[in-house]
Amino acid sequence: MVTRRTLLKGLGSGILAGGLSAPVAVAADRPLKVVATTGMIADAARRVGGDLVEVKALMGPGVDPHSYRQTRTDIVATAKADLVLWNGLYLEAQMEEVLAELARRVPVVALAEAVPEDRRIAHDDYADRFDPHVWMDPGLWRLAVLATRDALLSVKPDGAAAFAANADAFLSELDRLEAYSSRVLSTVPDAARVLVTAHDAFNYFGRAYGFEVVGIQGISTESETGLNRMTELVGLIVERRIAAVFVESSVSDRLVRALVEGTTATGWSVRIGGKLYSDAMGAAGTYEGTYVGMIDHNVTVIAKGLGGNVPPRGMSGRLSAGS
Repeated sequence: MVTRRTLLKGLGSGILAGGLSAPVAVAADRPLKVVATTGMIADAARRVGGDLVEVKALMGPGVDPHSYRQTRTDIVATAKADLVLWNGLYLEAQMEEVLAELARRVPVVALAEAVPEDRRIAHDDYADRFDPHVWMDPGLWRLAVLATRDALLSVKPDGAAAFAANADAFLSELDRLEAYSSRVLSTVPDAARVLVTAHDAFNYFGRAYGFEVVGIQGISTESETGLNRMTELVGLIVERRIAAVFVESSVSDRLVRALVEGTTATGWSVRIGGKLYSDAMGAAGTYEGTYVGMIDHNVTVIAKGLGGNVPPRGMSGRLSAGS
């Protein structure tokens, strides 16, 4: 039987000479081949790299990175890449072994690990691990953008000026996104600032904007949810008079709908306030399929669902009509 590790070793030895572990500068006459695990990381690479990069995302819209297992095609793509970018902090849990092996041959950079430990969120259920969902706070995602710039520069030094200019432009857009998010979310009444979702993907969001965040599952969608947990959450919703809960695009809505049914049985009516993008962005080619569009959508849907005041179609009027 050929294992993923065996396949990677064979591909790596055939594509990259001598098991190189240090970055190798890419010729000026061709674009940098970048492979990114998630859509958010691919978006950062495209924004910073511009015309100097060709970016392939392994996980598309609706894909859950916690449970994703790489395919043979993925392994071929990563082995042929000039640079591989991933989130880290145990988000891509099923890929860690292959990425560690790949790092002996290709530059591999974990962008979320650019966030200092004192700004990461720990979790009581996961000893010695941190919440990986750092992109939910645009202020922290700035650090991932800067790490992307530096990673691109390390393998393509001749692109320094372009990478710096593109990164600065992207950071300015993130400043605007942060300002919009703070303004709109501040209109949600204090008593309504409880965000209930399918899993604990929004803790960085909650810390940044002053929301209590409750996930049915833990920070990984692989965690179990028992009857006691559901009963506890029904009680919380009824006691706090929470008006809306939210489903996620990359996680089954089964548990959220069961929570709504359980709450309704008590006599309190809670509705689904909308679908949020948690571990994956929207469809490719749409505004929601960009990082800025993803966060704009989430902020707008959450604020509207919990009683805040939001402008039509979000920050720039670009959200789809159903947002």
